[in-house]
Amino acid sequence: MTAFSRFTPLAESLPPTVPFVGPETQERARGARFIARLGANESGFGPAPSVIAAIAREAGLSWRYADPENHELRNRLSAHLRLTPEQIAVGEGIDGLLGLIVRLIVEPGTPVVTSLGAYPTFNFHVAGFGGRLVTVPYRDDHEDLDGLLEAVKREDAPLVYLSNPDNPMGTWHQAASVIAFAKALPETTMLVLDEAYGETAPSSAIPEIEALDGMPNVLRFRTFSKAYGLAGQRIGYVFGVAQTVARFHRVRNHFGVNRLGQAAALAALEDQVWLSHVIAQVVASRDQITDIARGHGFKPLASATNFVTIDCGGDGAHAKAIMDGLVSRGVFIRMPGVAPLNRCIRISTAPETEIDIFEQALVETIADMD
Repeated sequence: MTAFSRFTPLAESLPPTVPFVGPETQERARGARFIARLGANESGFGPAPSVIAAIAREAGLSWRYADPENHELRNRLSAHLRLTPEQIAVGEGIDGLLGLIVRLIVEPGTPVVTSLGAYPTFNFHVAGFGGRLVTVPYRDDHEDLDGLLEAVKREDAPLVYLSNPDNPMGTWHQAASVIAFAKALPETTMLVLDEAYGETAPSSAIPEIEALDGMPNVLRFRTFSKAYGLAGQRIGYVFGVAQTVARFHRVRNHFGVNRLGQAAALAALEDQVWLSHVIAQVVASRDQITDIARGHGFKPLASATNFVTIDCGGDGAHAKAIMDGLVSRGVFIRMPGVAPLNRCIRISTAPETEIDIFEQALVETIADMD
């Protein structure tokens, strides 16, 4: 049979890959399920009971398409953020929205600036539209704001990505530094400010809404996947100047956010008591992971996220050996993929029982390596 030959040259040049190998894929390869799922930065504390009830109430209407305008959710978000609904677009998680902003700006050969080792899904989208990634190394395990700014100006880049708090290191910049970075950018450069972990960060890390409002070259991306516990529902949102945000409606999948997801997000926003409960659980779990790491001679990095990155004190091969040992014992974790960040492993926060499983597997792994 002759292969179909009219795929684009760009598509044919790309490797058949995904940014992350999912735990389900690894379970199929292992022939066994993980007993502790600590590698995807999901919320092991789950969504609020009120959210689960909202999903159950809506389930019977799954035969209906969802509201393609996400009207009710955008209005509720606008009240939450003190913005107008026109300043907000909703999409299939931050990942889907990142794909849209790249589609809106990047053409083959367009320079796009990001940090070397930062969130790889953004890079995946840039490559998918033929962009040219320009990467800046981390400095002291933080994204290098000065280095990013210099690269933007040198390359005349129309797009720069910054995650604050950061994934995969969990570190963060203070809001004042982020604001100064945004205002120092050329007006012709769009700042993609990924705030996926904003709810678990200190308030001093997240710029007030008013601080960046009115800047047409700043887009802020947030999600219900982390602190709200809705990673499986795929709901994220972006906000900024209405004229900029309106561009998303030209290219988005209008039925992309499903009916149950919209209902879940609305209920999650209403239940801020549960959100506060989860954040307290995340803080306690970070402390537990930090104590375990220190107790075994490792160096945990201070974290503003729902995970803790642990410096294993060696190179990438050493960290991978530890990760492989944990995975072989049924504990799913991940590690950064680029040196020197790959001297670390990364552990998601979770209920105490799962962190106890991690510690026991870590003890056994260390013993096997000695």
